[in-house]
Amino acid sequence: MKYVIIGGGVTGLSIANMLKNNHKVTVFEADNRPGGMIKCDVVEGNLFHRTGGHVFNTKRQDVMDWFLSFFDKEKQFTKAVRNSSVFMPDGQEIPYPIENHAYLLGKDLGALIVKDLVAIAKDKLQEPSNFEDFLKSRFGTTLYNIYFQPYNYKVWRRDLTKVPLTWLDGKLPMPSVEEMIFNNIYHVKEEAFVHSSFYYPVKNGSQFIADTLAKGIDIRYNTKIIAISLEKSSGSSVHWIVNGEQFDAVVFCGNIKQLPSLLRDVDISSYENEIERLEYHGTTSVFCEIDTNPYSWIYMPSPDHNSHRIICTGNFSPSNNTPGKMTGTIEFTDYISKEDIKENLKRIPLHPKYITHNYAKYTYPIQDKNTREMIKSLKDHIEGYNIYLCGRFAEWEYANMDICMGYAMDLTSKLLKK
Repeated sequence: MKYVIIGGGVTGLSIANMLKNNHKVTVFEADNRPGGMIKCDVVEGNLFHRTGGHVFNTKRQDVMDWFLSFFDKEKQFTKAVRNSSVFMPDGQEIPYPIENHAYLLGKDLGALIVKDLVAIAKDKLQEPSNFEDFLKSRFGTTLYNIYFQPYNYKVWRRDLTKVPLTWLDGKLPMPSVEEMIFNNIYHVKEEAFVHSSFYYPVKNGSQFIADTLAKGIDIRYNTKIIAISLEKSSGSSVHWIVNGEQFDAVVFCGNIKQLPSLLRDVDISSYENEIERLEYHGTTSVFCEIDTNPYSWIYMPSPDHNSHRIICTGNFSPSNNTPGKMTGTIEFTDYISKEDIKENLKRIPLHPKYITHNYAKYTYPIQDKNTREMIKSLKDHIEGYNIYLCGRFAEWEYANMDICMGYAMDLTSKLLKK
């Protein structure tokens, strides 16, 4: 079969590699290089992750094996243990996750946290229905008030009761009350959460991953999709016409919000209003020279500025910095002007010096209680015509690099069985 894959990000590159030995595969990519959200630039000799700071790890062994089959793990990657910190408003640096290090917050706060945890253990609370309820019922009101609420409000920019729980799976440490108490008594470092350790390329960061996955793939760069049209031939067979070329099947790894304007001849009008209502956040990533530090990620609940975290990508690999410099990416939710960026930098730790920045309109898909059901229904409807949705924004899921590879692997298995 002839497959067209729309989008040369992680998902599109993964599924292209998985299908190419059995089918003819073409990838259409609007940009002039592969990578999607994991693209990097070299700026003044330093590596800038344009959207976040992307590293690799996974809990799926099949994904790990597939990923490492492309690389010389010992020569091309370093393996690092995550060293993250919460920079509190008073200047304290508390190791992440904060709930394991409550003993560092002082006796007064510590007593309140213990009281909260005892109450959680004693009370049989109702199953949380939103993010605020989850955080309070898991960590208690004291930790919620001093860290979880101010930090997550900066990320989500909304009342946390309006944030659903569907995005949480695998994203946060999920300790029990017993584990939190034990970890505080014995000063145990949490190593069970996603990316507690990770692989990172020795050179060129996540762009190296994208460039490697793109090798041997027929990719049409600088190609925007005009229409995805259905062409019926004699009998029951159908073909898709994408930018004038004929294909047997389409794997759409782009943004689902674009689908109603692109898709022809298959009626998805009953889904259009729901697709239009899908919410999201963007990210302004600000690349800076920063003070030397030992961290990988720094979380900042302080109300003194609008940034929520610093990703110390300069610590991921020595080649990410020019000699004598340390760099990192400071993240702001949604758009922020260059003038406001520079004003905020004055109040952010590590004395950041502005180098450049990038704004990405779509970075964090936001689900509501109906999103997954709607996406599943749409997928069931269009798959009968050999068009498939796969990826972070095609399926509107808060998925990291490894999860997107897993989506590609699962869809490929389904397609090869057909």
